[in-house]
Parts: sequence; structure tokens; C-alpha cells
Amino acid sequence: MKLQQLLDRCTPREVHGPTGIEITALEIDSRRIQKGAGFIAMRGTQVDGHNYIAKALELGASAVFCETLPAELQEGVTYVRYDDTEDVAGALATCFFGDPTRRMKLVGVTGTNGKTTIATTLYNAMRQMGHKCGLCSTVCNYIDGKAYPTECTTPDVITLNRLLGTMADEGCEFAFMEVSSHAVAQKRIGGLNFAGGLFTNLTRDHLDYHKTFENYRDAKKAFFDGLSKEAFAVTNADDKNGMIMVQNTKASVKTYSVRSAADFKAKILEEGFDGMNLEMDGREVFVRFVGRFNVQNLLAVYGALRLLNVPQEEALVTLSLMKPVNGRFETISSPKGVTAIVDYAHTPDALENVLTTINEVISQRKEGEVWTVCGAGGNRDKGKRPLMAQEAVKQSQRVIITSDNPRDEEPEDIIRDMMAGVSEDDRQKVLTITDRREAIRTACMMARKGDVILVAGKGHEDYQIIKGVKHHFDDHEVIREAFGLPANSNE
Repeated sequence: MKLQQLLDRCTPREVHGPTGIEITALEIDSRRIQKGAGFIAMRGTQVDGHNYIAKALELGASAVFCETLPAELQEGVTYVRYDDTEDVAGALATCFFGDPTRRMKLVGVTGTNGKTTIATTLYNAMRQMGHKCGLCSTVCNYIDGKAYPTECTTPDVITLNRLLGTMADEGCEFAFMEVSSHAVAQKRIGGLNFAGGLFTNLTRDHLDYHKTFENYRDAKKAFFDGLSKEAFAVTNADDKNGMIMVQNTKASVKTYSVRSAADFKAKILEEGFDGMNLEMDGREVFVRFVGRFNVQNLLAVYGALRLLNVPQEEALVTLSLMKPVNGRFETISSPKGVTAIVDYAHTPDALENVLTTINEVISQRKEGEVWTVCGAGGNRDKGKRPLMAQEAVKQSQRVIITSDNPRDEEPEDIIRDMMAGVSEDDRQKVLTITDRREAIRTACMMARKGDVILVAGKGHEDYQIIKGVKHHFDDHEVIREAFGLPANSNE
């Protein structure tokens, strides 16, 4: 692409050098620069890209987009200055990759919990109906069935637009993506055209980055503030922040609820660990998902399908065929009648939702106790650690506090932070086992027929990060081994 085409999209403060040159790529990481690329120097939260301009030029960059010009301008290089390169990076990237979200319908999902389930179920549902689709999620990115590994919920602005560009080039009609609060705050979604946005819920998370709950909430809200009047916004009327999210949006607003009047409603008629009978939008449907929180997730999916012009009957039939997402309330049964549930729950609210569901099913069948194995991530919001332990203790008969991803922290320090939330009276039902493998094995060995073991926090993740090193670790594998099941069996 000619540099001038990018400048026509985002008018700069000043330009030094020719604008008719060809730009072969755009990058924000100087290590990825190849000959003829354009380097966008951004002031990130960890490093300042301006410090790597010389490195980018050494690797062959032909254009530099920056806020501050280098002291010496290299001949043969075009320097483009903006007031805020983070602010224009999205628009530059989406222009360079051919405006992919003008060639297909993009739906974003934001909130604390449920993003992966909703985005993935929408992707699977639309593919089930014969549409070519793309997915950008925490678990994995997909383009019409082909997997592309992911390292974070919402990729950096270049990776994201490259991925969306590939989706559009390959004929995808729809794309569904999780929109993290970090992505909004860091303007990674700048320049994208969303056909719709979905809000799940809002509870404490990522305060290590956002510092206050209000900042976290406002980052989520900014996503809806940016939607166009042609877009739709579907929000959770059962969440106290649901209507706050959409109070300033230009999009057409629809609501969903399991408790009050809303555009899309549902209630549980019957539930077990294999699924639920629901009344949804006035019709009865069986789904393979479990829990009230999943009723809300499915309502968001259903609302989006209807607003994407899928007929009611087709939407409901398709939902009945969908399976839970990897690591989201996945059940594994042992030969001796113990049920293990693997779930990504890593916030107090998510843990409460999953444990409430487990207890509701157990109360119906009048058998079994609840074991919870959980930890908390290192180098993350420390304030939620005691709250996680409190929630586990409140709704479980037995609790094992263990490691999650300790990252650069000592696992014992994280466990100590969690135990601070456990009262003296409750400590008698809590074990602390630092080794996650041993913690899971212990629960599997001690649980009796009818008991349910919740292994929370990692879900789909197949690794642990210890002292900055990633080690293979999969909760599913450890549970199956402890139950004496074949490695790839769900039974």
C-alpha cells in the first residue's frame, strides 16, 4: 500500500520525506520489522516504542509513525508525526488490511465473565447454519474452522487487523470477538466497525491494571459509546451495570434477563449436570449447558442471532445443538460415581456462579458434597484473592487452596493471601497444597460417590507459568489420570 493512502485516512501533524513510497507491512513491534515496513512507535504501558525507532530502521523500516521525531532524521526514510500514535494505530491498521470490518459483520462481546462462551457459541452456531465465520477469543482464534493460536483475549492492534483481514479475504460473513477492557483502554479496537456489541456482566477484575472499579467499568462502557447508530447493543438487564453500559450509545439497545421484563427472556424448567430444559422466548428448548449464568450467556447469544436476522425456530434449534466451550463447566465422571467439573472461574463472582449451580443440582438429587480446588494468579489483582477463598469456603464442604499460575510470585505467598479471607472456624475444612497436581489428586482420591469436585481457575489453559517459565499442565489430564480414565475420554 502507498504511504499516502494511510495519510489520507489519518491526517498527520507533519511529514518529513516522500509519501509516494510503498509500505510492505505495518508493525508496532520493532523485532518484526522487515524491509519496506512502516513502524508505529507507541508509548505502551511497559515500554516506549520511540526507544526502538533506530532498531526498526536498522531492520529496514521505510516509514516511521511517531509522536516525537528523532534528533536526526535518516535519509531515505519518511517520518510521520501524530499527537497520539496509539490513537491512530487502529485506523492505520484497519486501512492497511483493507477495512475488513466493512466487508463482514463484526460482533464484540465484553464484560467480566461469559465472553468466551458467548463469542464461541455464536461462532459455532453461525457455522452450524452454514455461514463462514471467524472467531477471536481467549481460547483460540479461528477462521472457518482453522485454528490460529492466541496469547491474550484481544490481540494487539496489528495482529487483530491482520487476523480480521484474513477472515474477510477468505469470505467470512461474520466475525465474533471478545473485547477486553485492556483492548478498549489501549485503543486496540480503534478503527473497527462493529455491527453489534454484547454486555455480559461486571464484577471485580483487572484492578492491577485499571486501579479502580470505576476505571474498569468505564473501559467497558467506552466500547458501547463507540458503536454506530447502525449497530445493535444487547445488554444484561440483570446486572446493575447493564443499563449504564448503554446509556450513551448511539446503537439500537436490546435487553436480556432471567428475572425481569426484557426483550429476550428465559427461565430454567429443569437442570442436571448434562444440561437444562429452558423456556426461552416463549418456547421450550433443551441445551447442553448448565447454570443460571449460562442461561444469561445463551440469552445473549440468542439475542445476537435474532438481531443478525436468524429466525426464532432456527436459532433455538441451533442452540440445542451447541456444546459448552472448552474449560467452561466441563464435566468428567469417575467410575466410582464422582463428578469433576473443570471451569475457568478466576474471579469471586464467577466462582460464586459455578458453585451456586453445582449446589442447586446437588440439592435436587439430595446426594453428595462439594469439593473446590482453586488458586489465584500471580502478578495480578491481589485484592480478589481472599474473596476467592471466602466464596469457595462459603459454598463447599471441602476446599483445597493451591497454585494457579504463580508467574513471578511465590505460590505460598499467594496461598497466604487467599487464606487471609478464611475465618478461624472455616479453616478446619480447608487444606493448602501448593502443588496443583497433588491438590487435584487429593480431591479425587478423598471424594466419595455422589460428590462433585470443582477444579477452578485454569479451564482451557494447558500450562502453568512458574518463575516466568511456561510448563505443560492440563487440569483435564490430571483428573482423568486420577480417575483411572483414558487420556482423551470424557467418561
